[in-house]
Amino acid sequence: MDIRKLESLLKRVRSGKTSIDEAMVQLKSLPFEDLGFSRIDHHRSLRKGFPEVIWGEGKTSGQILSIMKQLKRKGQNILITRLAEKEAKAIQRVFPKSQYYLRSKVLTYLIHPVKVEGKGTILIITAGTTDIPVAEEAAVTAEFMGNRVDTLYDVGVAGIHRLLSEREKLESARVLIVVAGMEGALPSVVGGLVDRPVIAVPTSVGYGTSFGGVTALLAMLNSCASGVAVVNIDNGFGAGYMASLINRS
Repeated sequence: MDIRKLESLLKRVRSGKTSIDEAMVQLKSLPFEDLGFSRIDHHRSLRKGFPEVIWGEGKTSGQILSIMKQLKRKGQNILITRLAEKEAKAIQRVFPKSQYYLRSKVLTYLIHPVKVEGKGTILIITAGTTDIPVAEEAAVTAEFMGNRVDTLYDVGVAGIHRLLSEREKLESARVLIVVAGMEGALPSVVGGLVDRPVIAVPTSVGYGTSFGGVTALLAMLNSCASGVAVVNIDNGFGAGYMASLINRS
């Protein structure tokens, strides 16, 4: 239940269209719902503006379906991250209108249309083509949370002229997400070109001494460009969520 649904329920109680007993049934499981293996946070939309997001990795399709059914019953749009294709196919047999993004391993199911509430565009940039799956996790997340999203792929520092040719796009974005593996230099470059928040996402792309993204992570944390914040390795979801909070403020 989000703030609009709660306001609507209270107005119906005040007008007499809904009884107090009927309202209590709807509010009874509002804080959370215990399924035994999971406690669903139905209160999260009221606290944070977005419903609980399901982490798909490590859960069975049966567990995920149980959570989805309860979120659907509450009228919540559903976002699942890190969902393997096998589990996604099982879920789509039950929720055929859900959409699975194979490259980013994200599944969405919309109860109601997403309302655009972001004040500007979130621009998502990658250093290379192999960074795109993480970037698309960020893109789907940001769009699911009501933002306009644009992308700029494969503009890493090995050919910096590719990035510089897109200065107008860089300067028109309200928030930028920059995704890079290898040495992780691109967020610093972008941060030195714009006066907007830059969210850096290190990826696990790279040869041996990239240490699964640790090299890129440390480079981004040590960026000399002001206005650059860093999320965890391969955490496109976290970047999309943070960018959405900034874009709504």
